[in-house]
Amino acid sequence: MENLGEILLKNKKITEEELKEALDLQGRTNERLDKVLLQLKFLTQKEILRVLSEKLHVPYLDHLSDEDIDSEGLSELSHSFLKRCCLLPLKGERVATSDPLDPGPIDNLRLILAHPLEMVIVPEEEILKGIERGYGAQEGESAAEIIKEFEKVDFGKGEGTFEGAEDLLDLASKPPIIKFVDSLIIEALKKRASDIHIEPFEKELRIRYRIDGILYDILRNERSHQPAIVSRVKVMAELNIAERRLPQDGRISIKMAGKDIDIRVSVIPTFFGERVVMRLLDKSSMTFRLENLGFSQENLENLLKLIKSSHGIILNTGPTGSGKTTTLYSALDRINTPDKNIITVEDPIEYQLEGIGQIQVKPKIGLTFASGLRSIVRQDPDVMMVGEIRDFETAEIAIHAALTGHLVFSTLHTNDAAGAITRLLEMGVEPYLASSSVIGIMAQRLVRLICPKCEESYTPTPESLAEVGLKPSNLKEGVLWKGKGCPFCLNTGYWGRTGIFELLVIDDEIRDMITNKKETNLIKQKAISKGMTTLQQAGVEKVLSGITTLEEVLRVTQEVIV
Repeated sequence: MENLGEILLKNKKITEEELKEALDLQGRTNERLDKVLLQLKFLTQKEILRVLSEKLHVPYLDHLSDEDIDSEGLSELSHSFLKRCCLLPLKGERVATSDPLDPGPIDNLRLILAHPLEMVIVPEEEILKGIERGYGAQEGESAAEIIKEFEKVDFGKGEGTFEGAEDLLDLASKPPIIKFVDSLIIEALKKRASDIHIEPFEKELRIRYRIDGILYDILRNERSHQPAIVSRVKVMAELNIAERRLPQDGRISIKMAGKDIDIRVSVIPTFFGERVVMRLLDKSSMTFRLENLGFSQENLENLLKLIKSSHGIILNTGPTGSGKTTTLYSALDRINTPDKNIITVEDPIEYQLEGIGQIQVKPKIGLTFASGLRSIVRQDPDVMMVGEIRDFETAEIAIHAALTGHLVFSTLHTNDAAGAITRLLEMGVEPYLASSSVIGIMAQRLVRLICPKCEESYTPTPESLAEVGLKPSNLKEGVLWKGKGCPFCLNTGYWGRTGIFELLVIDDEIRDMITNKKETNLIKQKAISKGMTTLQQAGVEKVLSGITTLEEVLRVTQEVIV
């Protein structure tokens, strides 16, 4: 059988030069070729597995649902064995593997289960998640079940009952409270939630998860539970449990399925008690790769040219939660080579990037974006990133750095790409400085993907198509796609998110318009005439490709004036 390198080369997934580099590194490290290719970032694991699936004529699955997992088969196997071999029994006498080139572990599993098994190729991350979900379903309790145990705990009549830190600490240490908070976090990770909201109101305590950018109610219960739950979170985040008048921020680090999970905790006082938001960050699942973010081929090529520039400012715009940080991290990771000195100043630092110096803003001691950026300039950097340009001082330093031979990345909160120019001018930046320093502006949003398990076709109305500038004749076979809703996607019809992008490249003509203070709409129309794809147009392309829905594109682009 052909080896992996030959298969990938024949399928044009890598070049001969890349294969040679990988084989040279393999000879020095004795690592497997697929591991070396991943380390060099020539391919993702999913790209490798898809090629092997086609060549070996073995089915490939991107995702596993709870319905796929064979719980009966799990009961006969040890958790450690499955994790070590990265195998997962599936219904229908199948087994998920991320290493189809090594049949040994599957042969062992066939002997243990005493029946034939059909191989299915699944990414390693999905298998490990499936193992945890499978064993969790057998042994765990949901938050809804655990909350029943609260009836046995004396919570008092409300927040005012607990006066001292000792009372709160004692309450936070009760087993049902510990179990409940742990279950909230575990369920949130299983459901792919990015945030957990714990919100007290006059008569109830509401708990919500943010999944794929949308908040969903998970539990509503007695408000008297709030002090115990919040105190438990504070203990975990090493915050002051006695301080209930001021906002507090902290971090929790946990391990789940062998992965490091970082939880950012924010606690604020409200009229009915302290409100908590926990942001869940799975460090191991983040792959900062521009090709995986949703760029069109044209936008990707233009962006790659921009980030290879020796100097200038590249701005990324969009509302909070639109994926700006991930895009900037991916761009920095792409140009992060040993010959470059890259330093960032952020608030907060979302992820630690290997080989890049990252500074956390601390306004209380005078370390602001502006002061941090000013210090970075004295560190002989080639590339700098400032988390956000919020004022004239920061903008002025960034522009000075760009004009003196540095490449600067930053973000602004504007609706579209052209609007970033207006924002800089409103801050007090001179038009000639903005035009001479800014080389590219990118606006972005995140749209939810149609669930692959329950997608179905439908015929849209001409009126709904007209909202995004389409006609029935634009549709392939006259239909679009949407998710019906199933257990896999929590009956939402969506699974995961991808980006839509608007990339404005500043050329000489656009530069002259900025210098002459032309209106934002005129700059945008000129960019469109030169081939710029707007956010809504980028979304429509994904609708026509069956990736997302009309409703989703309208939801995230309705405030953008085309």
